[in-house]
Amino acid sequence: MARQKLRIHYCIVRTTPRLSIFLQAVGAAALVMTALLPATAHARPRAFVRYEHPESARVQPARPKKAAPAKAQAGTVQPATPTGPRVPNELGRIPIVEWHQVVAADGTYKVSRERFRAELRELHTRGYVPVNLSEMLDKTMDVPAGKTPVLFTFDDASPSQFRYIDRNGTLVVDPTSAVGILLDFIKAHPDWKAKGLFCMLPAAEAGHAFFGDKGIDGQKTEWRLKKVQFLAQQGFELCNHTLWHAKLNKYSDAVVQEQLARGAMAIDSAMPGYKVRGFALPYGLWPKNRALAFNGSWFDKKSKRDVRYRHEAVFEVAGGPARSPFDPEFNPKSLPRVPLQGGTKLSATLDQMDKPGKWARYVSDGNPKTVAKP
Repeated sequence: MARQKLRIHYCIVRTTPRLSIFLQAVGAAALVMTALLPATAHARPRAFVRYEHPESARVQPARPKKAAPAKAQAGTVQPATPTGPRVPNELGRIPIVEWHQVVAADGTYKVSRERFRAELRELHTRGYVPVNLSEMLDKTMDVPAGKTPVLFTFDDASPSQFRYIDRNGTLVVDPTSAVGILLDFIKAHPDWKAKGLFCMLPAAEAGHAFFGDKGIDGQKTEWRLKKVQFLAQQGFELCNHTLWHAKLNKYSDAVVQEQLARGAMAIDSAMPGYKVRGFALPYGLWPKNRALAFNGSWFDKKSKRDVRYRHEAVFEVAGGPARSPFDPEFNPKSLPRVPLQGGTKLSATLDQMDKPGKWARYVSDGNPKTVAKP
């Protein structure tokens, strides 16, 4: 018998002295009958061929083919690459993202609600964790190992950012407003906390007065202070953005100080004693006397007192990701931001921060008592 790698058993059918043939069985447990051969005087009884399956030679089932990877659906965010552990670098950059209106569709100073949700998902997927301005200024950021801090800023206090709905006398946050969307996201992702900065206008037009007044977008004037209080109670921080979004480069020193002092005073009316540490420049325009962006006072004739303000941090409109507070060149008096609106997308900045270079991202070592250097 010839050597059989598969241990196949053969039966030889003999018909004549001059002819010997054999049939190889194919397939599991197949029964093959021999073809009838011409009879001769020396013919023997016809035989069959059998293929046996010893237990040690069972045929293995074919492996299923791997399915082709599904294409990403529109609006989904794919994980960042590379996916390996990030090297700690607490001198890296931190994005200070900037949103204005969160509405039905993208536009100037506008992002759609779906895009806002997608941007939150992307930040979470790519390993970013919200922090507050005070944590940056005080260098007390407690960020898990491998993660990167991100500071959320919301400018202009529009109703699209924070709306209330009156349900039988109970005020609830509109889930389609930016605050509602963000709180729902945080609820679904408990590794995130309610942190971020709302840079507010207390007396602007079109409802931009502490998130809505005079019935605009269904918002009542008496709800304004409740909204400011709610934000602070949740863990968010409050920021000055002037009284009504004045272009400070056009006004005298006296008007500049009135705009900033009354902006701070309005926040104090909702949260007595609240320390306003940040100020966002309307349109990114500095007053002629830049020092007034940080310190100043205004005399309130009604209360007959000087109202003073002091800002430790001033936000520009744009400029890219900010330096780490541990970077010797960190300058809180001119903090750049990443504005998100219209055609300005978040992914481009985050992609750049994943690369080596001047915009390489801050990566925590998980120990707030140490500063990891690359």
